[in-house]
Amino acid sequence: MKIKIVALFILLSGTVFSQEKTTSTTFKKRVLESTEVDFLASYYNQDGSRSAVSGGLGSEKLTDIASNIVIAMPLNDDDILTIDLGLSAYTSASSSNINPYDSGAKPTPWQASSGASKSDQLVSAVASYSHSNDSRNFIWNADASFSNEYDYTSVGFGGGIARLFNEKNTELSLKVNAYLDQWRPIYPKELEEYSKYGSNFTNQGYLGGITVLDQNGQATNGYSPSAFKTISAVSRNSFSASFGFSQVVTKKLQFSVFFDVLQQQGLLSTPYHRMYFADKANFYIGQAQSISNYENASNTGVYKLADDIERLPDSRFKLPIGARLNYYINERFIVRTYYRFYSDNWNIQSHTASIELPVKLSDKFTIFPMYRYYKQTASKYYAPYETHLSTETFYTSDADLAAFFANQYGFGVNYTDIFTAAKLWRFGLKNIDFRFNHYQRSDKLNANIATVAFKFIMQ
Repeated sequence: MKIKIVALFILLSGTVFSQEKTTSTTFKKRVLESTEVDFLASYYNQDGSRSAVSGGLGSEKLTDIASNIVIAMPLNDDDILTIDLGLSAYTSASSSNINPYDSGAKPTPWQASSGASKSDQLVSAVASYSHSNDSRNFIWNADASFSNEYDYTSVGFGGGIARLFNEKNTELSLKVNAYLDQWRPIYPKELEEYSKYGSNFTNQGYLGGITVLDQNGQATNGYSPSAFKTISAVSRNSFSASFGFSQVVTKKLQFSVFFDVLQQQGLLSTPYHRMYFADKANFYIGQAQSISNYENASNTGVYKLADDIERLPDSRFKLPIGARLNYYINERFIVRTYYRFYSDNWNIQSHTASIELPVKLSDKFTIFPMYRYYKQTASKYYAPYETHLSTETFYTSDADLAAFFANQYGFGVNYTDIFTAAKLWRFGLKNIDFRFNHYQRSDKLNANIATVAFKFIMQ
């Protein structure tokens, strides 16, 4: 399962009201006093045994290392330009098995192959511009984004407005975004070769000279994945509108509510996710004696040929609704809570709840334990490995679309230097934020993520 780790960072940049510009009759607070630079880095690893690349079983081992640099520059008293540049690199046992047949005589879904698909890099760039009016009660912003990896390119743009009332204790916001994406489909290797050469694919091309085995371990030329057709429509467009309301209730209590409306259109399935049908015969490449143990994680000698790739509808409507509530207990303790309900027209419904308890140890150090719970129902298009029938129109064995629940435990440490005493060239160190979380899913997927962020202010 190919996972892109791009949204797991904790951005520390924010709006600062500090420097004053004075004339003979008026003065104006500057939106951002000076240039701020955030350096962010994360490390993520996971493992599981329900890889969608192998049709719902096999290794989900993945490691991702990502970094971002975010530069916020005041253009004048009212305007800010922010540039976010990111780079992410991963290695994956799961995606390596898009082509498991390059690993010699023992292809297997339980181990990584050595092909090019075992790793990839994602590069991204986002530019945003924001303007505040003189009273600082109205803000508008616009942004554009670009990201690219081996088989996928995304171009996005959007904008938003925010209006503050009641001496800035009440805020209403609206943000819209559009992402116009393009796949460059890659397919499971056996299906790619079959689409080129038909049943003669074992005599020429990449898999020329191999022997296909039936479920009894006998050589056969009966493999014929008739359901497989290459994909012609490769675009994926996503449109979203986000509405928010926040309120400072008292000096200690603040809450916010939000809801999003999202519509996706185009190729919403993943072209390299294999499917195996319950009503089709099984075919293998590898060692005949290993066929009976194919579904056992100790197997190291055979790989099952796919019947088709994942097929999903070309539209999806999503509706998340959520709320946050923060309570200031005293100068040392704060409670931050979050809840979200999600529903879509693929029949997935989910609940997310989290709590964070920052504890201020001193003027400079804060620690915060965190907990998050998640539960979802299964998509109506999901069924486990080798359960779908070939007569169905849509099908997936991607465990991310199955029913499951998950627990996430973590902690963070924050260091703040209000005097920015530590310096790097002309930049003073304002803040360091470190977080670690462990994720456990009911289907035995486990993951760890560590993030660190440094904020510098130009002096």
